Amino acid sequence: MKQIYKTNDGKISTIDSWEEGCWISLVAPSETELIEIAQQNGIETDDIRAALDDEERSRIQIEDAYTMIIVDVPTIEVHNEKQYYVTIPMSIILTKKTIITVCLEETEVLKAFAQSKIRNFHTHMKTRFVLQILYRNASLFLQYLRNINRQSEAIETNMHKSTKNKELIEMLELEKSLMYFTTSLRSNEMVLEKLLKTEAVKKYPEDQDLLEDVIIENKQAMEMSNIYSGILGGMTDAFASIINNNLNIIMKILATITIVLSIPTMIFSAYGMNLNPQSMPLSQNPHGFALVIIFTIVLSLIIAFIFFKKKLF
Repeated sequence: MKQIYKTNDGKISTIDSWEEGCWISLVAPSETELIEIAQQNGIETDDIRAALDDEERSRIQIEDAYTMIIVDVPTIEVHNEKQYYVTIPMSIILTKKTIITVCLEETEVLKAFAQSKIRNFHTHMKTRFVLQILYRNASLFLQYLRNINRQSEAIETNMHKSTKNKELIEMLELEKSLMYFTTSLRSNEMVLEKLLKTEAVKKYPEDQDLLEDVIIENKQAMEMSNIYSGILGGMTDAFASIINNNLNIIMKILATITIVLSIPTMIFSAYGMNLNPQSMPLSQNPHGFALVIIFTIVLSLIIAFIFFKKKLF
């Protein structure tokens, strides 16, 4: 899908055709759209197609007619009605007259610009626009990291009483998301450091401060990701042991109940054998049946009390 945007008097609007100073957004574009935009702006088709490979690494590529910046952006996936997080590549192609973004799917990073939620955003101010995208991307990583932390706390509450693998699997999914984030943030950091040193992207004094803010925000996200990853890894190991311990407690209780119930079973089985009635205790007593029942209950209660004192219940 191709969308072309341009800001006028601080307001963003959609336009029908390419103009100087516009922003071309390509989301899961068709081959026809890719070739059309590449030919209009003198871009190699392999370069404009690069971000459509979900294994593409973050990098900066400088050509005579354009500069391409590829970074990883966070996105949400839903599994079993639960939200998990992955990263996908997004390219920002900076030409002399326009900016082009290419991504496999619509992301919250660019949606905020398309919906005019970013202040001081102008499509013709190309350098600032690129840095604003990068800053928004780093901020989104931080937002999703806080969501992951809240999800892990909710799972932690449920795991204390759990004997199933559901919560443990959810924790492992979050740990995998953090691994994606850590790897992507590290790659993005290398791109930002190179962007700070390169002269291919013209930077104005006010843009220099914004780039430094982007680097700081990205480093903060990377530190948070490392911290949460370490905590989550420890929690996963601990709660795996807790689940096993909860299961052992249940098995211990069931074994104790089985022992207590085996006493009346043995007594009633003995009386149920095909033996001489004269030889069975209390067989001649008119109240023998009631006495046997009472004796069985008392004996079972005594055994149960002993187990209770030993904290086996």
